[in-house]
Amino acid sequence: MKHFKQMVVAPLVVGLSTITGMWPAANAKEPAYPERPITLVVPFAVGGPTDAIARTVAQRVSVELGQSIVVENLAGAGGTVGATRAARAKPDGYTLFVGHVGTMAAAPYLFKSLKYDPIKDFTPIFRFPDTPMVLLVKEGSRFKSAADLLEEARKAPGKITFGTAGVGSSSHLAAEHLAATAKIRFTFVPYKGTGPAMTDLVGGQIDAMLDQTNVALPQVQGKRLHALALTSQSRMPQFPGTPTLTERELPGFLASTWYGIYAPVGVPKVVVDTLQKAYLKALTNAQFTDSLKKSGIEVLPPEVVGAGPLRDFTVNEQKKWQRVIRDAGIEPQP
Repeated sequence: MKHFKQMVVAPLVVGLSTITGMWPAANAKEPAYPERPITLVVPFAVGGPTDAIARTVAQRVSVELGQSIVVENLAGAGGTVGATRAARAKPDGYTLFVGHVGTMAAAPYLFKSLKYDPIKDFTPIFRFPDTPMVLLVKEGSRFKSAADLLEEARKAPGKITFGTAGVGSSSHLAAEHLAATAKIRFTFVPYKGTGPAMTDLVGGQIDAMLDQTNVALPQVQGKRLHALALTSQSRMPQFPGTPTLTERELPGFLASTWYGIYAPVGVPKVVVDTLQKAYLKALTNAQFTDSLKKSGIEVLPPEVVGAGPLRDFTVNEQKKWQRVIRDAGIEPQP
């Protein structure tokens, strides 16, 4: 298990001690939130896609809050180690958690002895940018479109080798969802992360894979991989000419690695309101949103990112991935 802490750059609050010393005693007893640095638990290793997007969001939100955010990387067991640590933290708003499709939706059906309940043990704060997935083949592949790949899979079940980041990973679950929706069968090849899978895809050792758009973009732009289709609702300018699966082959098919900020259950309402307000303000910063979009990340509209929508979305995602995991016959791990 790797456990890291790193400070996210935050704005300097000049003269804070002088100002607070002038406040009335009544205010001193109930300081405004946040009065000290916030810890953000990221349940994956430093440098990975979840870590990268979490740090980008944390840095901007820290600017809006006027307070530092410390990123704590606590990897292990598909993100559930970090989730357990966050669920057991004091619900004072100073420990937050980056939950995603795996830890908050799929984990209850992938692990027999999960030590937290994604719904009962957490309070949703806000949902931040999604990273849709993209169906990839190597440049020069015999598959020129998603229709080509799906047609061969129908004619020869199991012939196409499909790389994943491991059993139960978001790339594996999305691929199982794709196979079930299209009524086809792949031969899945699990790797220890999408990096090794992508290396083998470029080398021609496997036929295809799904990966997050922000991770795949450099490989596509570098002409090492070819993007057949996106799993998003609409096309993305970063992938010019690449259609979505839902507009052609599989109407209604959507899959993404989504993220949300959660706090331990029982956190005060002022914490939820303050953090939500800071993120909504961040979304008005064009430099922040443009940097996300350029890296292949889908920025969500303000009306769907709040605590209420995130709560409903989490519940619905659990139902969705429970069906996918059950239909795929994935056995829960101990």
